[in-house]
Amino acid sequence: MKIKSVLISQPKPETEKSPYFDISKKYNVKIDFRPFVQVKGIPAKDVRRSKVDLCSHTAIIFNSRTAIDHYFRVLNELKININDEWKYFCYSESIALYLQKYITYRKRKIFFGNGTFNDLMESIKRFPEENYLVPLSEVHKPEIPIGLDKANIKYSKAILYKTVSADLSDLEDINYDVLVFFSPAGVNSLLHNFPNFDQNGICIGAFGAATAKTVKDLKLRLDLCAPSPESPSMTAALEEFIKTRNK
Repeated sequence: MKIKSVLISQPKPETEKSPYFDISKKYNVKIDFRPFVQVKGIPAKDVRRSKVDLCSHTAIIFNSRTAIDHYFRVLNELKININDEWKYFCYSESIALYLQKYITYRKRKIFFGNGTFNDLMESIKRFPEENYLVPLSEVHKPEIPIGLDKANIKYSKAILYKTVSADLSDLEDINYDVLVFFSPAGVNSLLHNFPNFDQNGICIGAFGAATAKTVKDLKLRLDLCAPSPESPSMTAALEEFIKTRNK
């Protein structure tokens, strides 16, 4: 079966330079975008009940812009003043620059890596005396806690937000040749919104081992996945899949 339409379970890219648009034009395939999940903040009162004292931490580790948004949201809701001496450690420069939304960037002690926690860890190790806070989602990868434990770094986890299924009730049917997912929550959202979903000839793509496992655990057929040595990105995997199917 030739591929004529694809649904990407993420927001539409803000720039026209996205590889998805190149694939759409090159192979004359319709590509739509629709987030299957949404982020919901944990109420500040629930954060307070968790007994994590946000004021007692002198350094904060951010792995995403979402973590930054919810950290400062909770500070505001709890009426906690920002301490000028706090240090901020971010996965990447782009995440670090996002801090400008909430603080005066040039007056703060901000450190960032190249996009991986291992790289950022080199900066963290320079300040072993700090008491670190790690704002996280309810479901999160364990790499940060594991890395900090191995380095004997003092830290606390703060669960400030969670991922829930988006409301897809306006989609009467999933009438696409390919559905592409990037998280287990996205796959679960599909069946949450469409409990009688019948895959039939619809192809399913998954990014990441956990997402691929969820597809299989839910008795769905996995047709393409990334990353792999041949396709390090989902766009590369999708293009190869379409090229093969549309010969």
